[in-house]
Amino acid sequence: MATKAEAPRWLNPREMKAWRSYIIASRRLLDALDNDLVDHDLSMADYEVLAQLSDAPGRRMRMSDLAEQAMISKSRLSHRMKVMEQAGWVRREECKEDKRGSWAIMTDRGWKAIVKAAPDHVESVRNRFLDHLTVKDQEDAAKIFDRLISELRGQYIAESTPAKKVGRPKK
Repeated sequence: MATKAEAPRWLNPREMKAWRSYIIASRRLLDALDNDLVDHDLSMADYEVLAQLSDAPGRRMRMSDLAEQAMISKSRLSHRMKVMEQAGWVRREECKEDKRGSWAIMTDRGWKAIVKAAPDHVESVRNRFLDHLTVKDQEDAAKIFDRLISELRGQYIAESTPAKKVGRPKK
């Protein structure tokens, strides 16, 4: 990011076109995917948490690992977990190994919810995204977004690690 002493690196027309196209398409796509899950009483955020847990051994992950994997703040994940606990899809357990962390665990009800929603979600992903891309586009998109995820995950970890915040003014 530019500091106050540095001039901003303004976007040129090509960069602006790429950025605005991405922003508009991604927002509309996520809104549409979110809307397509309404009949299942799930949001995309819920679906993402359940998908992460469904892929985890024993359908459980440490909360900190789940937050890092999904690149969401621990407080935002905690809020999401409260909502999902009320729905009966997940539960939290204290981590007996170190007493500091806790586990996010998918319940049988959560498993049933994602199994029921998955066919509609996959169809939505196909109709709204994949079917509009060639195989080459899909490969290119995967490469581009894998690179961005790697960079953003590094930034997320650096920004959310307390030791890295030393010297920053407190808000």
